[in-house]
Amino acid sequence: MRIVLQRVKEARVDVEGGTVGRIGKGICLLVGVEKGDTEEDARFLAKKAIELRIFPDTQGKMNLSLADLGGEVLAVSQFTLAGSVRKGRRPSFDGAEEPPRAAEIFDHFVGAIEALGITVETGVFQAPMDVHILNDGPVTFVLESRKNSGAGEEG
Repeated sequence: MRIVLQRVKEARVDVEGGTVGRIGKGICLLVGVEKGDTEEDARFLAKKAIELRIFPDTQGKMNLSLADLGGEVLAVSQFTLAGSVRKGRRPSFDGAEEPPRAAEIFDHFVGAIEALGITVETGVFQAPMDVHILNDGPVTFVLESRKNSGAGEEG
């Protein structure tokens, strides 16, 4: 799995002109499910995203997690994150999981966040979406569940 995490002041996702998910202060997670991803990957990244200390404390240092603040999550499935642009000029999506399995993993990811006591809003799987993000910072990280990705390093 690959996730682009953005700290936000607010975010929303619209489908066909109507808002389907909206949050205030929190994080927006653009989630790409890759072939071979498992429920374990989803749980690992859900916990990582919620516990990552990316919000400022009273001294302005990134020392607080989303869980510490009681913030919200907007999670949006984005298969293009599983794409590769290494060869040629047209992206390859061979690494993206098939839609039925990707939907299962994404739903498990959302459930894992909710199990941590966090409010989650989502987009609509496979729908064309307009994602509106008011970035806070900006603060953006890429999280990956694969070895050697940096997502699991301690620090």
